[in-house]
Amino acid sequence: MAHRPYVMWPDKRLRTAAAPVEAITDEIRAIWDEMIEAMETMPGVGLAAVQLGIPMALAVVDASEKRGQAIRMANPEILHASVQLREHDEASPNLPGVSAKIERPRAVTVRFLDEKGIWDRRDFVGLWATSVQHQIDHLQGKMYFDRLGKVKRDMLLKRAQKLAR
Repeated sequence: MAHRPYVMWPDKRLRTAAAPVEAITDEIRAIWDEMIEAMETMPGVGLAAVQLGIPMALAVVDASEKRGQAIRMANPEILHASVQLREHDEASPNLPGVSAKIERPRAVTVRFLDEKGIWDRRDFVGLWATSVQHQIDHLQGKMYFDRLGKVKRDMLLKRAQKLAR
């Protein structure tokens, strides 16, 4: 099965907050499956539905070494974030060819609806935590480069523009 194309920056859909998911249905499960396929094709460690133009608060994350451990989340929200930060090189298929070092909390506790429609609460650490936070940003209409200062952000966007030509 082929996945939908990635929405390319600066499409306004990437700046729009995703709508909450009311219930976990077979349609939602099919979207998660498509998202996992898109994430694996990148290859990446996470994807938010808005990145494929689906305006729903859905995310998948798989930062495992062997893969196939994707966690499916609806309406994810951070309940707690560690004070200790972790720096990681982040990128997005919505703005190909560029990346930036972003500092985020090293660990987070996240509440979300799981694939059975039950509220779950999990602790994520390291790359898992970075990816979850990155996806939640997408669901709130934010991109990773919004966390950069103006000069670095402008340089990154100019570099991406040149690559797109």
